[in-house]
Amino acid sequence: MPADATARTLALARALVSAARMYRPPPPRTAAWFEFRMRLKARRLQARALWKGRELRCLRRRRWGRGEILLFSTVRNEAARLPWMLQHYRRLGVGHFLFIDNASDDGTREFLLEQPDISVWGTSASYKAARFGQDWITALMLRHGLGHWCVQVDADELLIYPHWQTRPLPALTAWLERSGQRSFAAMMLELYPKGPLNAQPYCPGTDPVAVLPWFDAGNYTLRHNPLLDCLLMQGGVRARTFFGAMPNRAPTLTKLPLVKWGRDCVWVNSTHSALPRALNRVYAADGGMLASGALLHTKFLHLVVERARVEKARGEHFGNAPVFDDYYDAVMSAPDLWCAASARYQGWRQLERLGLISRGGWG
Repeated sequence: MPADATARTLALARALVSAARMYRPPPPRTAAWFEFRMRLKARRLQARALWKGRELRCLRRRRWGRGEILLFSTVRNEAARLPWMLQHYRRLGVGHFLFIDNASDDGTREFLLEQPDISVWGTSASYKAARFGQDWITALMLRHGLGHWCVQVDADELLIYPHWQTRPLPALTAWLERSGQRSFAAMMLELYPKGPLNAQPYCPGTDPVAVLPWFDAGNYTLRHNPLLDCLLMQGGVRARTFFGAMPNRAPTLTKLPLVKWGRDCVWVNSTHSALPRALNRVYAADGGMLASGALLHTKFLHLVVERARVEKARGEHFGNAPVFDDYYDAVMSAPDLWCAASARYQGWRQLERLGLISRGGWG
């Protein structure tokens, strides 16, 4: 990073911390005190993100237009998934992609650098120590995402929503703006094959849903986190297969993949929750339903078997990695995740009928 950019980053981080220290807090045990604590937490997380952002090195930055929808993602060794991922999000209307490559050695970085609509940053620093990449992403979004609608997804997450084939993201974000919403929610729908995980190879550049056509339709739980005013969903195939003895350890499936980013924004827990708390209010409190989508999670391609061995050794994906050794061992055995209750994926209308996504007022 150039010296002047580093100086600006450090100055902004110090200013955020200084502003938090100078603020005179209201009396405790009041709503104002709680809001102060949340603002202070947001500023601390922003300062941390800007500090960790020094670990990023800009490899290629291309231009993008004012008002374009931007996509942010951290990747490592995703060369097989990226061609379809990019095709999917270009079709949805993403105008520019900002990728962080975390020391890939499978050609991912080289592939990204060749793309005309992608800016690339690189780092070999610890993904786990950067709050599982969220510090890096937050740093980029604070520098480049202000005023933009921003998508944040992993390479194995494909966003869909009601009418997505005929109404691109600019139409959705325009409607969200008119509705006074700054964020859009989606549940992570975990897809899997029938038979052993490594039985059906995936051909890069093809639709991964074709080899992962099954999902769990009804084993989900939902609870409210009052601190951040967000909904937390658990369940699906990983909860059923790998976390049956400790369901509270199962992955959280609710996410905010689309946010109108501002100076007050920061990610708290991956994309499951953010500050200010208003970003997390993507549910209707009057008994109705707001519009929501799904992230088709294509984790369980045949690649996951070998990847589980690598990630278990790296220990970069869970806060208490040894607790999840049994999970990695189970994936390495290439189990059959299909069961008699599995449902074949047929599109967003099916998910709406099952109550997993909603049109809300989106027509």
